[in-house]
Amino acid sequence: MQRIGVFVCWCGTNIAGTVDVKAVAEALSHEPGVVFSTDYQYMCSQAGQDIIKNAIHEHKLTGVVVCSCSPRMHETTFRKTVAAAGLNPYMLEIANIREQCSWVHKEMPTGTAKAIILGKAAVAKVNLNAPLTPGETPVTKRALVIGGGIAGIQTALDIADAGFKVDIVEKQPTIGGKMAQLDKTFPTLDCAACILTPKMVDAGQHENIKIYSYSEVTDVKGFVGNFDVTIKKKARYVREDLCTGCGLCTEKCPQKKVPNEFNLGMDNRRAIYIPFAQAVPKIATIDPNWCTMLKTGKCGVCSKVCTAGAIDYNAKDEYIEEKYGAIVVATGYNPISMDQFDEFAYSQSKDVITSLELERLMNAAGPTGGTLLRPSDGEHPHTIVLVQCVGSRCSECGKGKEYCSKICCMYTAKHAMLIRDKYPDTEVYVFYIDVRTPGKNFDEFYRRAVEEYGVHYIKGMVGKVSPEGKKLKVQASDLLDNKQLHIDADLVVLAAAIEPDKSARPLATMLTASMDTNDFFTEAHPKLRPVESPTAGVFLSGTCQGPKDIPETVSQAGAAASKVIGLLVKDKLTGNPCVAHSDELMCNGCSSCEKVCPYGAITYIDKEFRMPDRTTRIRRVASVNPAVCQGCGACTVACPSGAMDLMGFKNSQIMAEVDAICK
Repeated sequence: MQRIGVFVCWCGTNIAGTVDVKAVAEALSHEPGVVFSTDYQYMCSQAGQDIIKNAIHEHKLTGVVVCSCSPRMHETTFRKTVAAAGLNPYMLEIANIREQCSWVHKEMPTGTAKAIILGKAAVAKVNLNAPLTPGETPVTKRALVIGGGIAGIQTALDIADAGFKVDIVEKQPTIGGKMAQLDKTFPTLDCAACILTPKMVDAGQHENIKIYSYSEVTDVKGFVGNFDVTIKKKARYVREDLCTGCGLCTEKCPQKKVPNEFNLGMDNRRAIYIPFAQAVPKIATIDPNWCTMLKTGKCGVCSKVCTAGAIDYNAKDEYIEEKYGAIVVATGYNPISMDQFDEFAYSQSKDVITSLELERLMNAAGPTGGTLLRPSDGEHPHTIVLVQCVGSRCSECGKGKEYCSKICCMYTAKHAMLIRDKYPDTEVYVFYIDVRTPGKNFDEFYRRAVEEYGVHYIKGMVGKVSPEGKKLKVQASDLLDNKQLHIDADLVVLAAAIEPDKSARPLATMLTASMDTNDFFTEAHPKLRPVESPTAGVFLSGTCQGPKDIPETVSQAGAAASKVIGLLVKDKLTGNPCVAHSDELMCNGCSSCEKVCPYGAITYIDKEFRMPDRTTRIRRVASVNPAVCQGCGACTVACPSGAMDLMGFKNSQIMAEVDAICK
């Protein structure tokens, strides 16, 4: 029997408001093995930790139960406390009487009774606990950044500047992401390319950064400090080591009518192309879906004009296997599809466009050379309607997103100002639900659009857009004046909601990372660990974690990089000793545990056993790699023979908790 000390925390009124902490301490003092029980206002404070340390020495405790908030918050703190007092840190158990008790009950008798039950379960488990010793694993001092937008670029640069090798995997032929498609940035109206291009060049030339463009991650195995990653490098049909980026092949290719995805299909490119002038790496790529040579074997113009001899029609996809100590997810976002919003006539008229399409129309490198022209006929639009929150905050319609996309109010104000500044004869109307500008100089920026540039902001929703001849009939409501409006517009711009990139969900499966219902990656803790995934060694950067603007993205990228650097500077990592263990005498070699293990920690070996009659027999049994096992417990549930158990959470310990609860 252990000598257990019980310490009940008030957590101010978080717990004490609906739990009689003194009654809990008194009730638990009579449990088997408990030799000391007390309560204190803030057990996680230095004074509270000193109470625990002193009690361990004074009462010769061999086990500790802390009744407080979630172990996710303070388990590490209390483990360090008991270890400092000479006790094995895994002889500690935390009963969560805040989140699981006081916060879900309003009446003190109910909360107190439940807190006592939770405490009894924790005491029962500690009585069966045994000291555990964590192992150590080496750290691979190399980082992987998945995504080459501004978030991925900034993260990679910060890690590389600290002296560590970094690989960027980008699915497009060039890094740059969505920011490369923008014209100006708010609230300073800086040229997006002028800010981004130097970063792209720095990443391309940095001695510690390797860029895998036109590539994707296909498999991830391993664990924090030791990830094994497979990268699929898609065939460009152009040799990267020979291509000089001169662009001659892109000028001579006879296939001219390929929709240009960089300009969102508003103009055409050729079958061999470089996405934009500042691309990094500046290497041509052949689109196999449009190349006549690859489809029919007839053409070869690009090969004939390439003086460097870089064209290789026989190129194949290449698979690269690399080891990494840390992985940063920076997969970015996309505007949602407008196909479901027929009321805005997006699919009916070329003159109904998204905000990102407007960015390309206003960009000097865009399809119109920076001149704002109506897509349908190339004429200058004189009346423009900007519609806010298309697909954002759309909980009732069932076809959009319930969340606010955060950046739309500001970029709409930017668009309105840029249009009015360049084309003073153009009337600009903005229909909005609310104007949200909670950033530095953001509200001032919005007020400039209204007061200085004369943009018409109307609180209300656009109900319908109907193409009639060259005009777009806009029907809308003005909620402040309580009237219906009818505007004949030349151009309608939809501020489309943003959503995570489609690659996020399969990537999260590979990384065993958590996601929310909107497919944004979930952080380990929204306040205390905002750039860490619950999966150790996986970090989050940029809009893969939630909507954010460029300054916030760059800030988070730096934060993620600092976490990665803090991991990579270590030579070894202390492992979690709460790992699976197989009882070889009970194992029947069925492979059930191996099939459910998400980390690949279980393999099967042939082992020789001596039988009672002194003969030997070879049996197939499960073997667990403790360095790879993350202690998820899936194998213990799947094992039909009960041979698989989890150290620190053995079946006997769990059943003891159940028995204590059911008494």
